[in-house]
Amino acid sequence: MPAHTLLGISGSLRKGSFNSKLIREAARLFDPESFTEADLNLPLYNGDIEEAEGIPAPVAKLADQIAAADAVVISGPEYNKAISGVLKNALDWISRTKPNPWAGKPVAVMSAAAGRAGGEQTQALLRHCMTPFTPQMLYGPGVWVAGAAQQFDDDGRLTNEQNLQSLSDLMEALRAKIAA
Repeated sequence: MPAHTLLGISGSLRKGSFNSKLIREAARLFDPESFTEADLNLPLYNGDIEEAEGIPAPVAKLADQIAAADAVVISGPEYNKAISGVLKNALDWISRTKPNPWAGKPVAVMSAAAGRAGGEQTQALLRHCMTPFTPQMLYGPGVWVAGAAQQFDDDGRLTNEQNLQSLSDLMEALRAKIAA
């Protein structure tokens, strides 16, 4: 199997984030040569900051990580029927970087949420928000981890066989997208 680099982006800053656990599980199943977990602890987008100081160093680092990766996995919680502010803020900042690091980049989207839909709304809206970036979005197999607090063991591994199989299938599709 060819060696690949994978970037994981979690739309949650929480230390015990289920979405961070999910991107780590995705990386484990994808088995890349290297895996980097992005840091979305960025300043709030403000055009005045950009004008006065330029692109902040953590944003430039994230853009460089996106550009350098062979593929990206994004997992986000569903907050009030939408993507998290943390994730939207990161996308807003990245939209200001040149060149567009997302162009043609294979991207897989997944979610883990407390509710019974597993973050279905956040995935639809995230795909919509990604449209201007022109990545190669994967639209399936879908991974929606519902009742996330009961779906991971103490080591952060998925315990539900159906979720594990869906995630494995999605990572296989991501490998195929890179190869295409």
